[in-house]
Amino acid sequence: MKISIQKYGGTSLKTIKHIQKIAKKLQKEQKKGANLVVILSAMGSSTDDLITLACEVHPKATGPAMDLLLSTGEQVSISLMSLALDQLNVPNKALNVIKSGVNISGKHTEAFITSIDTRNIMQNLEQNRICLVAGFQGKDENNEIYTLGRGGSDTTAIAIAVALKAKDCEIFTDVSGIYTADPNKVSRARKIKKIYYEEMLELARLGAGVLHSRAVELASKNKLVVHVRSSFNNLQGSFVVGEDSMLEQALVRGVSLKCDESRISLLDIEDRPGLAAKFFRNLAMNEIDVNMIVQSSGQYNKNSLSFTVIQEKLALAKQVSDDFIEKEGNARLEVDAEIAVLSIVGIGMCKHVGVAATIFKALAELNINIQMISTSEIKISLVIPVAQGQKALQSVHSALGLDSLDTIDSIETMDAKA
Repeated sequence: MKISIQKYGGTSLKTIKHIQKIAKKLQKEQKKGANLVVILSAMGSSTDDLITLACEVHPKATGPAMDLLLSTGEQVSISLMSLALDQLNVPNKALNVIKSGVNISGKHTEAFITSIDTRNIMQNLEQNRICLVAGFQGKDENNEIYTLGRGGSDTTAIAIAVALKAKDCEIFTDVSGIYTADPNKVSRARKIKKIYYEEMLELARLGAGVLHSRAVELASKNKLVVHVRSSFNNLQGSFVVGEDSMLEQALVRGVSLKCDESRISLLDIEDRPGLAAKFFRNLAMNEIDVNMIVQSSGQYNKNSLSFTVIQEKLALAKQVSDDFIEKEGNARLEVDAEIAVLSIVGIGMCKHVGVAATIFKALAELNINIQMISTSEIKISLVIPVAQGQKALQSVHSALGLDSLDTIDSIETMDAKA
């Protein structure tokens, strides 16, 4: 049995009209013989709205009650989609967290998928029903509900596709694919026809909101092709593939901009073995994820250590840093609460010279000061002032020749097609 796995995000489901339009699309595909498993996110901003409600009750809401609340968004989506398909006389089955077969472990609001029991899904497919699965969630051995965290519906879809031995998975969203930059920030952003797993993983980690990084990791591990496309047109989207699926390596695949991070610097810290290990262990014990890290050596056996964290962790990270300085002494703390992280990604960069020079020249011409630099074989990330992030993104996008790629399709948004 050839099975089609489709995932629809919240922007594709934000109104009843959107749901009804997708239901008609699914009806047409089933009439053509497709065996459909459809994973749904919560409608529109439903998850954010639920989080806001929870925080009004408890400022640090978490645990089983929080997961129970957050899981309702996707259950609303599959219920309404099931009703829309019923209205069209299309056989379907809405599978909630207990029936979907998604088994989970870990901690509440940040769990991970351990296995998929596909028996219930297969039974319904064999009865010619469209299976509607609530994304973002699963159950443990005691049937307690856990959620996967942000982007969890992507991970659910990829995991189900792998479990059902599908060859690909379609991720439907409100734009026509993956772009060289966020088209809402760069008007000349171009759609990428194909992108490597490694490149997509970096872009996902660096703020590209089309796919979640855990979903990309899972697809890469299992060599599953991911097709990112629009819910509102029939254009071919962008394919996330392995390196052997492509003939050419583009110099740069895309650029991204994150403006939700902060920078902390420990200045004039003693140059002593084990000190950095102790400090970052303290951060880890407080569940603070660190993104960029830069250390520089100065005079008189003193170092400077800078790192970035997401803004919501800034207060805690500052407290840990203050406590560390108080115990270790002879260091100063510098905090920049709002920074922009500009990142350039492309496997081709490792085989070409001059990319960094092009980037630095573009920023210098705008008189933009670079505060931190982090590099890998396929990525360059720069910390710059947040007020200059937008123009830096646009300038670097142009300087690297991404404005004029031959991969463009018209940029289709949900508003244009709604």
